[in-house]
Amino acid sequence: MSSTPDQAPTRVRPYQATDLAAVYEVCVRTGAAGGDATGMFSSDDLLGDIYAGPYVELEPELAFVLDAGDGAVGYVLGTASTAGFVDRFSREWLPRVAGKYPTPGSAGVQPSDERFLEALHNPDRMLVEGLEAFPAHLHIDILPSHQGQGWGRRLIETFCQAVSQAGATGVHLGVAPTNTRAIAFYEKVGFHHLVLPAPTGAVFLGMTLSAA
Repeated sequence: MSSTPDQAPTRVRPYQATDLAAVYEVCVRTGAAGGDATGMFSSDDLLGDIYAGPYVELEPELAFVLDAGDGAVGYVLGTASTAGFVDRFSREWLPRVAGKYPTPGSAGVQPSDERFLEALHNPDRMLVEGLEAFPAHLHIDILPSHQGQGWGRRLIETFCQAVSQAGATGVHLGVAPTNTRAIAFYEKVGFHHLVLPAPTGAVFLGMTLSAA
């Protein structure tokens, strides 16, 4: 752990509502296959409104941050039940944020936004055939300054323990095929490649969880 005399040590801790802005910042700064996506979309909140905000708002008990002493520099968040999360995303989250963005295919939509608008407005995309044995899913991001120090493994272990206690028997995640560094990391911490019935355009990896 790194710290200065005037700064608390870096640690993994439960998410707090005051972490929201920092979580959104980490999301966009790691949103281009691990690189900085700031300024790439019509709003820097777009990625956060899809991949961060709904999790910390709907299931904050399953969100954990990496706190460097002066705020979050990383996080892991997700759900123990993808099917249940999709239902809540549709009923509770999408109505809150849909008005901020145009619908996919609308006139004037910035090309870089299109596939993410599709993701926002179509939460059923998370229900992928072949993942039934891995009902939980997660998203993890850490700023480059704190990568390669073992914190990713610590975050995933913390999340997996929490969703196992919530009854999940397995966890999955999806990653862009081009993000080879992330794929190698997930393999190192225990995920394995999943063969799905139909192509998805993403690489899916899963891990079976021990009973809590």
